[in-house]
Amino acid sequence: MIGIVLLSTATIVLLIILGVVAAIAVALYFLGKKAQSREAEQKEQIEAMKQTVSMLIIDKKRMKIKESGLPQAVIDQTPKLMRWTKLPIVKAKVGPQVMSLVCDDKIFDNVPVKKEVKATVSGIYITSVKGIHGPIETNKNVKKKSKFKQFVEKMQEKAGAKPVK
Repeated sequence: MIGIVLLSTATIVLLIILGVVAAIAVALYFLGKKAQSREAEQKEQIEAMKQTVSMLIIDKKRMKIKESGLPQAVIDQTPKLMRWTKLPIVKAKVGPQVMSLVCDDKIFDNVPVKKEVKATVSGIYITSVKGIHGPIETNKNVKKKSKFKQFVEKMQEKAGAKPVK
């Protein structure tokens, strides 16, 4: 009596799909850990190099890195996938020079146009902005978030990927 167990085709397919999903989940876990450590290193470098500068904000836009007016060395060092995404670019007059700077996504909406501000800058990256002549006005017409974005943020908070408010 040889005990041969024959599995149905559907069971075999389900087991293969389950194995592939498990492998993808493990790979994403380790890639996420690696990305978090890389982000922590970058934040440390930004904190070490930051300095406060007063500047006049001329213009701000979201544009592709090739159209932004950033130095060619910066464009060359950018990963290929990032060259197609739109970055928050701020054109500002720092002293006698007009410069294109990359702004932090979190503060981009609060950056006032045609006003003088004190900004914390690390290289060509603006990390924070404060008004020189009084507080900075925030946008009064803030868009309501869609149900999907609210759901995604709620799930990120539950998963611990985003700080709780």
